[in-house]
Amino acid sequence: MSHTTLLTIAVAGVAALLLLILKAKVQPFVALMVISIGVALAAGVPAADLVKTIEDGMGSTLGHIATIIALGAMIGRIIELSGGAHAFAHSLIEKFGSRRTPLALTVAGFVLGIPVFFEVGLIILMPIAYGVARASRKPLLVYALPMGAAMLTVHAFLPPHPGAVAVAQAIGASQGLVLLMGIPVTAVVVLFGYLVSRRLTRRAYPMDPAVYAEVYGEPETAGGTAQAPAQTGTGPSDGGHATAVLTKPTPSDTDARPPSFPMVLALIVTPILLILLATVGQNTLADGSTLRAVLTVLGAPMVALLIDVALCGWFLGARRGWNRAHIAEVMGSALPPVAMVILVAGAGGVFGKVLVASGIGDAIADVLERTGLPVLLLAFLTSLALRAAQGSATVALITTAGILTPLLHRADLSTGQLSLVALAMGAGALALSHINDAGYWMFTKLAGLDVATGLRTWTVLTTVMGCAGFALTAALWPLV
Repeated sequence: MSHTTLLTIAVAGVAALLLLILKAKVQPFVALMVISIGVALAAGVPAADLVKTIEDGMGSTLGHIATIIALGAMIGRIIELSGGAHAFAHSLIEKFGSRRTPLALTVAGFVLGIPVFFEVGLIILMPIAYGVARASRKPLLVYALPMGAAMLTVHAFLPPHPGAVAVAQAIGASQGLVLLMGIPVTAVVVLFGYLVSRRLTRRAYPMDPAVYAEVYGEPETAGGTAQAPAQTGTGPSDGGHATAVLTKPTPSDTDARPPSFPMVLALIVTPILLILLATVGQNTLADGSTLRAVLTVLGAPMVALLIDVALCGWFLGARRGWNRAHIAEVMGSALPPVAMVILVAGAGGVFGKVLVASGIGDAIADVLERTGLPVLLLAFLTSLALRAAQGSATVALITTAGILTPLLHRADLSTGQLSLVALAMGAGALALSHINDAGYWMFTKLAGLDVATGLRTWTVLTTVMGCAGFALTAALWPLV
C-alpha cells in the first residue's frame, strides 16, 4: 500500500476520532478502540492478526503503567482523606505569610499536584482559596488562578500522572530522567505562571453572583461562612476520573490532629527520591555493583510507589487510628475513579501498535522527516494541536506518542533526549485549555467566571505556560 494511501487512512482515522469524542460524545476509550480497529483493517492488517495486534498494544502498555497509575491514585487518596492536603496547604500559608498567600497556594498546588489528580487537587484546595479570599476581601482569581495552573502543569508534565507515564513508556524515555529534568522545568514553569497570573489579575473580572455570595458571604458584604458550591465538570475528560464536588475530610477519615507538614512533604517526595536515586545509580555506579542493584529495585517506579503506599497507610492511617479495614477501604476507593484512565491509556497503546503494524507509522515518519522540523518541535506542535482539537491532555499525549514513536525510533535519540521529547509533549498538552476541556469548565465554574473571562485568563495562562515549558526543553536539548 502506498504512503499516500496510508497517510490518508491516518488522517481520516484521527479526524474520525475527534468527531467521535467531540460531536458524538463517545467515551475516549471506546472511540480509540473503534478507530484503532477501523484503521487497522483499512490499512491492510490481516484479519487473523487483528486481535493479536490489539492484545499486544493493550498488554505492552498496561503492563507498565496500570500499576503506577493505581498506586499513585492510592497515595493521593490517603493524603486527601487523612486531611494531609488541607494541613499541608494551611502550613504553607502560615509559612509564607498573608502577603504571599497566592504564592503559598501555588506551591501547594505544585507539590500536592504530584500525587493527586488535577480535578481532585482542585476540589481539595479550592475551599482554601475561598476562605483566604473571604478573609482578605481580595478577588478569588488572585489565589485560584496560579494554584489551578500549577496543578494542571504537574498533571501534563510529570509521572505518576497517566499521560506522562504512557508517553515515557511508549517512546522509551526514562521515567527517572523525566522526573530529574521535569521537576525543575515544571517548577520554573509554575513560578513563571504565578508571575503572569499576577499581571492577569490586576484588573477586576465579572464574577458569578452565586459564587460571589458563596465566597464572600453575601453580595457586597463581608463575613459569613459560605462554602464552595458543588460543580460537575462537563465535556470530554481525561478518562472520567473527576467527581467535582467540593468536600473536606469527614471526622471518620481524620482525627482532630491533622498530619504535620514535614510528614506530608516527606511522603510526597519519597517515591520521587527513590526513582531519582536509581537513575543516578545507573549512571554513576559500576555495572554489577550491589548498591546499584539495590537502588535499581527500590527506584523502579512501581516499587517506589508501593513502598510509599505502605508508608502512607502506616503514618497517615494506622498511626492515626485507622484500622486495617478502613485503610483497605480508602485504598480501594482510589481505584474506580482511575479505572477509565487506565483503559484510555491502554487504548492509546493499541492505537500506537496499529500505526506500527500497519506501516502508517513509517509513512508518517517519512513525511515528518521531510518537513525538516526538529523532533522536539514536532512533539510539541502535535500534542498542542491534539490538545486544542479534542480537549483531553491525556488523550493528546497518548495519541501524540503513538504518531511520533516510529519517527523517534528512527532518529536514534538518547534516553535523555527522549525524556526531553516527553516533556515537550507535556508542554503541548498543558497549553490551550479551553471550552472542550473538562478542566476548563471545572475551574471556571468553581471560580465563578463566564466563558469569555475564562478564555482571557485560564486559557491565556495555560498557553503561555505551555510555550514556556517548550522553550525550557529546547534550552536543555543541547545539554543532553
